[in-house]
Amino acid sequence: QEKLVESGGGLVQPGGSLRLSCAASGRPFSGYALGWFRQAPGEEREFVAAISRSGGNTVYADSVKGRFTISRDNAKNTVYLQMNSLKAEDTAIYYCAADYSVRLGAPSTEYDYWGQGTQVTVSS
Repeated sequence: QEKLVESGGGLVQPGGSLRLSCAASGRPFSGYALGWFRQAPGEEREFVAAISRSGGNTVYADSVKGRFTISRDNAKNTVYLQMNSLKAEDTAIYYCAADYSVRLGAPSTEYDYWGQGTQVTVSS
């Protein structure tokens, strides 16, 4: 069974940083292309960042480029999202997603496996 579990969310002040983690199990981790998405109340789930199976290629949404960094540690079966210079508009539930065949930058509908989400709140 494929399972993804996010952690690391919480409350942070504007300008602060958080690092989200997502631990995966099931099929071999190195076979997953991985992405991070976020969803604010009443809004569609939106793409944040994605990383290739080897970690050699990454893509970012324009809204987070230069502030967020996605990385993966295949030995630990974990993908990370380092979030710096956080803004109030970054407030959302953040989800990690995995798929064996999805292209980098694909929308949420193209991913097969999802974590439960972790809340990130940016507020003074």
